[in-house]
Amino acid sequence: MGKSILDYETLELSESERALVIIDQTKLPGKTEILHLKTQKEIWTAIHELQVRGAPAIGDAAAIGAYLAALEINTEDGTEFQKRFFEATAYLDSSRPTAVNLSWALRRMEGVAHEALARGTSVREVVELLRCEALRIKAEDIHICERIGAYGLELVKPGDGLLTHCNAGQLATAKYGTATAPMYLGHERGYRFKVFADETRPLLQGARLTAYELCSAGIDVTLICDNMASSVMKNGWVQAVFVGCDRVAGNGDAANKIGTSGVAILAKYYSIPFYVCAPTSTIDFDMPTGADIPIEERAAEEITEMWYKERMAPKGVKTYNPAFDVTDHTLVTGFVTEYGVARPPYETSLKEIRKKMRESA
Repeated sequence: MGKSILDYETLELSESERALVIIDQTKLPGKTEILHLKTQKEIWTAIHELQVRGAPAIGDAAAIGAYLAALEINTEDGTEFQKRFFEATAYLDSSRPTAVNLSWALRRMEGVAHEALARGTSVREVVELLRCEALRIKAEDIHICERIGAYGLELVKPGDGLLTHCNAGQLATAKYGTATAPMYLGHERGYRFKVFADETRPLLQGARLTAYELCSAGIDVTLICDNMASSVMKNGWVQAVFVGCDRVAGNGDAANKIGTSGVAILAKYYSIPFYVCAPTSTIDFDMPTGADIPIEERAAEEITEMWYKERMAPKGVKTYNPAFDVTDHTLVTGFVTEYGVARPPYETSLKEIRKKMRESA
């Protein structure tokens, strides 16, 4: 029996090759191609071009990338090492603007280096500490997704219909996913969920990735076009919506893949609970509202020609291609985190989640 996509690591560190090893997600589902990324340019490009994607996975990849950058810095002088290491992390941080996990992971790596060097730790020992921190970030990702799955499963019952948008699955994390974690856990326990996966225009992460991995796991999944969500909700086939997120503002506004806010509006209209699965690393307490979240805009070709044999739009037509939108906090039923479910008012409940996070540190 051949390997399932779930049998592969989304990303890992190859010590022997000094490489970040990833699945090239731009080639899925037609081809499973494993990339061995050794240079900072290769890692930057992989993040920017969505070869590795999903907020948690981007953070994991950036942390490993930072460690690999540290290995290449040939100096024993701590001040010079820190200068060059911070230049490398700043470069990686420029690859994508919206997912806060990217900068969060890199700030953690910088913190480890800065604190160790301030104690007089040798550069060689600092590099080893960075390796351990990068692997710790990935291991925490797996544990966090498991906890989100357990809390999310408490919100639904066997046989429910669930809808998800984009890919917040195993391919977006080190394992299990965020929005899909309750689905995987429920599947293991015989819940027999019926999952509806939006195709997620224009890059089709729902069609290429979510439908692919859920099928591989043996979960009952039905692929629908984005504009069919209203129909399946109206038919009574959806009892809950689970989505991921790339950044959550302090008031509960949440940025996720473009189209998410429309799903939230529909869910509100049909009185369907709308849950955002949010590792605490995606909550940006320094950002008061969603209006402050930077939204990445991508190339016009993703709309006009990327997926077609022939161009599907007239040459010269204007395009608008934001990668994300912001779902207003009033549309969110709850945030499923690794420390429990936060409910309105989010200015209070998200702070309680942060308190639990700090107490567990």
